[in-house]
Amino acid sequence: MWYTITMENKKNKSRNQTEYIRELEELCKSQKVEIATQKMQIDSLETKINWMLEQIRLSQHKRFGSSSEKSEYDQISFFNEAEKEADNRIVEPELEEIKYKRKKRIGKKEEMLADLPTETIDYYLPEEEQACPECGVKMHIMGKDVRRELKIIPAQVKVVEHVRHVYSCRGCEKDCYGTPIVKAAVSEPVIKGSIASPSTVAWIMSQKYVNALPLYRQEQEFKRLGIEISRQTMANWVIRCATDWLEPLYNAMKEILVHREVLHADESVLQVLKEPGKSPQSNSYMWLYRTSGDTKAPIVLYEYQPDRRAKRPKEFLEGFKGYIHTDGYEGYHSLSEDITICGCWAHVRRRFDEALKSLKPSEQIGTKALMGKNYCDKLFLIERKLVECTPKERYEKRLDLAKPVLDEFFNWMKSLNVLPKTALGKAVNYTLGQWKYLVNYLKDGRCELSNNRAERSIKPFVIGRKNFLFADTVRGAKASAIIYSIVETAKENGLNPMNYLMHVFEKMPNIDIKNDIDACYTKSFPLV
Repeated sequence: MWYTITMENKKNKSRNQTEYIRELEELCKSQKVEIATQKMQIDSLETKINWMLEQIRLSQHKRFGSSSEKSEYDQISFFNEAEKEADNRIVEPELEEIKYKRKKRIGKKEEMLADLPTETIDYYLPEEEQACPECGVKMHIMGKDVRRELKIIPAQVKVVEHVRHVYSCRGCEKDCYGTPIVKAAVSEPVIKGSIASPSTVAWIMSQKYVNALPLYRQEQEFKRLGIEISRQTMANWVIRCATDWLEPLYNAMKEILVHREVLHADESVLQVLKEPGKSPQSNSYMWLYRTSGDTKAPIVLYEYQPDRRAKRPKEFLEGFKGYIHTDGYEGYHSLSEDITICGCWAHVRRRFDEALKSLKPSEQIGTKALMGKNYCDKLFLIERKLVECTPKERYEKRLDLAKPVLDEFFNWMKSLNVLPKTALGKAVNYTLGQWKYLVNYLKDGRCELSNNRAERSIKPFVIGRKNFLFADTVRGAKASAIIYSIVETAKENGLNPMNYLMHVFEKMPNIDIKNDIDACYTKSFPLV
């Protein structure tokens, strides 16, 4: 009896230990799963935190930091260069004293003032003071001191009366039933029945579209000059002159533009308040198309459109065959098969630069973001060395110098394992996605590495938009596109926009535009 009870107790004890061990094992497994889950959650949270910190640093840099993209991350600091480079063991070199004479160059101030009209004011001693203080003999002029000042003449307003004299024959008045009447020839006004002159309209357009001065500020300036001209009146003058006299030039330039072989394109938003079918808060777009840098007579054209659809550049560039430089917007990628898209390496470099700025300053040196940016810098350095080359020479040297860098850069990016939502991941994915367009500049020596030329040309519109904020009507937006095209093309050709507009408004009303559109551009109004 005692033996049986003892054995039963041993069996129960053994069974309890087995169950206890099994429970411990299950508990350990569940804890391991929980630990693994927590580790995954921690890794995920760390990734999100790092991404958020990147965005915060990048946002703060955009708001408070410098917008420069200069390569200064791996360079010696200007302030501690002396401490880093100092070495007391180096023996100072012996100095050799060299004496020489050189002719003083004409300063920049003298060069700037050389072509300006000069007004001379002479200062002489009075007759009674010209006697020598020692002997009393009259002194002569032995030299002069000259002080040069820049005098500004403020804008002046005056009335110009065009008096047209009418002639008749007194002999015919006595002897004939009809008297011939002959009027003197007179130039046509820029706007019939208006007080606006070519210089007035040119001044208003130049102030707004060159100097970014809105019409309401010009209205105040005219009041200070004693003239009451409302902004509505000025707007009517601007739109009418742009439609009547500048649009024929615009159309002629467009015909020339689409027959060029290398172009640049870009676009920027514009708000139009009274656009049919759209709310005032919605975005419209100002598109820009321009010729390349090798063109002798550059052309810059703006076009207003209510949206950013791909059909807008397709319609504008109808008939164009060649290369066009753009950013990464996919709307350009569906153009004609005769058009080759060249991507912009400045956009690639900017994304790697943003990836650098999203890091702490102490973590930037030696990073993959810096390596990607350095690859871009190599390509731009090669281009700077090829500036003076002919297109054929540039094409051949790019294959020798730039193509190996491109191949190495591509293979380096393919070997990376980066998170797609990080700043570096976005830079790498953007570059790989645009690669087939980015390497197209190797196909022709006339192509450029970036689309900075178009971005510089659209900048005057962006600056002006910050001041006038929006366009009131579609008609006004189209007129603005035409005027920006004329003044920016004039600037590209080294002309004074104000003087050129005045020349156009003086000549255009006095020719037959419909029958001689080509003469409007090539003969009467040469842009070179």
